[in-house]
Amino acid sequence: MTSRVGTLSLRSVLALGLITFLMMLPETLPVPVLRALVVERFRVGESLGSLFMAANMIGALLAAPLIGAWVDRTGQRRRLAVAALLADALLMQAMAHPASYASFLLLRAMEGAVHITALTLTMSLAADAAGDRRGRALGCLGAGLTLGVATGAAVGGWLGKNDPLYTLHAASAVLVLATVLAAWLLPPDQATSNKPGWRDLLTTVAREPAVRVPLVIAFVERFTVGFFTTGFPLMLASVHGVDRPRIGMLLGAFLFPFAVLSWPFGRLAEKWSRRHLVLVGSLVYGLGVMFVGAVPVAWLWGLMPLLGIGSAVMFVPSLLWLLEAAPGVGRTTAMAAFHAAGSLGFLLGPLCCGRLIALGGEGADGHGYVLAFAVAGLAEILAALLVVISCRRVLGARTARDLPR
Repeated sequence: MTSRVGTLSLRSVLALGLITFLMMLPETLPVPVLRALVVERFRVGESLGSLFMAANMIGALLAAPLIGAWVDRTGQRRRLAVAALLADALLMQAMAHPASYASFLLLRAMEGAVHITALTLTMSLAADAAGDRRGRALGCLGAGLTLGVATGAAVGGWLGKNDPLYTLHAASAVLVLATVLAAWLLPPDQATSNKPGWRDLLTTVAREPAVRVPLVIAFVERFTVGFFTTGFPLMLASVHGVDRPRIGMLLGAFLFPFAVLSWPFGRLAEKWSRRHLVLVGSLVYGLGVMFVGAVPVAWLWGLMPLLGIGSAVMFVPSLLWLLEAAPGVGRTTAMAAFHAAGSLGFLLGPLCCGRLIALGGEGADGHGYVLAFAVAGLAEILAALLVVISCRRVLGARTARDLPR
């Protein structure tokens, strides 16, 4: 399949969205059967069982800087993306046959590393090939990403009902299919004379506040998502007595609007101010998250879609903002930084959520959950204030530049 720089067809963009969907679906297939897959299988406690998710994020966090720097210097992205997807499939299968819990966690960390490698390189290739249509291309990939996460969580419970290992076997098979499609459909590498790396990015981050803000947004947004992966299901079950199917439906009410709207808001970000879109999305999302622990379940059916809309408004614009603010830095390095910031947030979010729930009290009155989600929402609103400060600095710089000398 051929691809012309800056003129990716709608068919090509949809194909890349499908690859991203297949790439993300396996990541959440095991989540609904996590207790049987980890705690009961290895006879470990709940706290040790939670390391299954943490190991994945640690692997991603360590791999993202290395892969970004290496790829931007060598220019070899397409071949490595396909190899990383194949390695992901093999590691998923290997996790079904570990020798011990320690080796299982090591395999999970390695899987997180190759997964973030494949995702970063796919998004980087798409962003380069899309040219001035970068917003809609990344929006389509973002939609595939979120749909994959939502679908994996929904299907995993059904798939692993009788045997939790079926989720790992299915994940491996899906990743093999993603590998074949990626080898056929990924855009080609593009040669560049600029060979920047992470040292250039760190210098740019230290010098340019406009680069720091989208990285903070990525961190905080994934930090709050960590509250939903841990505290939200526990709150619904223990405080409100909601059954597992309805818990899944409420999570879907958040994820599916996010997925469906990522493409139109990505396209809108090609013409509108990315900063303003991020500001609006962050405020809507942050204010909504603050009330998740305090409102009755009936209100959540309206609140969760609102959170999905707020996330969609800011996701692609914040990524485009980073790529625009750091033009001297390699696109893969910038993408890797964005995902590394998100991985760090997702790693710390569940830990902070659990601590805040314990601090506020774990009783049936739900005070701990009220505190946890209030803090998470406040963190997002503070991130929105950073966007305001950034916008004012840009406006001030433009005004100073336009003054007569």
